[in-house]
Amino acid sequence: MPSSEHGMPFPARLGSGGLMHYSYMAVAGVGALLALAGAGVAAITTGRLPPLGSGSVLRPALWGYGAVLSAVGLALFLFLGPLHGPDIGMAPYALTGTAVALFGSAFQIASRRPGRPVPRTPADER
Repeated sequence: MPSSEHGMPFPARLGSGGLMHYSYMAVAGVGALLALAGAGVAAITTGRLPPLGSGSVLRPALWGYGAVLSAVGLALFLFLGPLHGPDIGMAPYALTGTAVALFGSAFQIASRRPGRPVPRTPADER
């Protein structure tokens, strides 16, 4: 299919309103990523979590680091992948963003488990 000067197929030209949908998706994506990153920063700094699912999280700071890492990974994926356009040269960077988001999700899963016990020393008993 022939493409326009924007690298998009002809039905998605600027005059047909096709690129407008991409800007709506970009705004929605940025909003969701900012909300996730904001919740992560709040969990890191204050130890408080959003009400949904906060009952089973034992280590809120680790959950916050996982949320920030997931937001960064999803931003890399979205803006270097689907929203960037049909450029196969950006695929490794987009897939790296996916891997970073999965590591962030692993941190969030680990935050639901108790941490390692701290070994007691004789100085602690004084």
